[in-house]
Amino acid sequence: MSAGGGVYGGRMNIVQKLRSMVGEIGKAQGKKLDEAWALVERILGRVPVDQEEGARVVKERDVAGLDILVAKLENPQAEAPKPKAGDQVSEGDMDAALKAFKKRLKLARLSDESRLGNRYTTGGRKSEIDAIIAPTEWPKEVWDALVEAGRLQYTGQGFYALV
Repeated sequence: MSAGGGVYGGRMNIVQKLRSMVGEIGKAQGKKLDEAWALVERILGRVPVDQEEGARVVKERDVAGLDILVAKLENPQAEAPKPKAGDQVSEGDMDAALKAFKKRLKLARLSDESRLGNRYTTGGRKSEIDAIIAPTEWPKEVWDALVEAGRLQYTGQGFYALV
């Protein structure tokens, strides 16, 4: 998959796959339709969308709702302006979420650094991981509040980095 999110070598990114599934669902019938919705359900569980809305769309087989979710993934900046997230989130929640974020980032880096290459010893290289998907134990509002407070940076497609 290319870094720019486009098609590379015949492969497509997850958002492009969802977009193609919207078209397939419109044409599919019977068992193919069931398989298509099962795939959409699995994909929606892996992308940064409102999981409750995603579950509703799949349960009700709402093609228009799926199209809206995919459009939000394709262009996250097009969403309507939201009220200040910092007003709704307590400082304690923000601190706990940031602590969990830092721990997950540290574990991701350690995991990356401990991989063995083609040799039997590691090269002692540092991990280049600087952003991860935010832990799902806290809602998106908490992460938005941390971004507004200047404690995290949103890097796109559900990934956040330390400032």
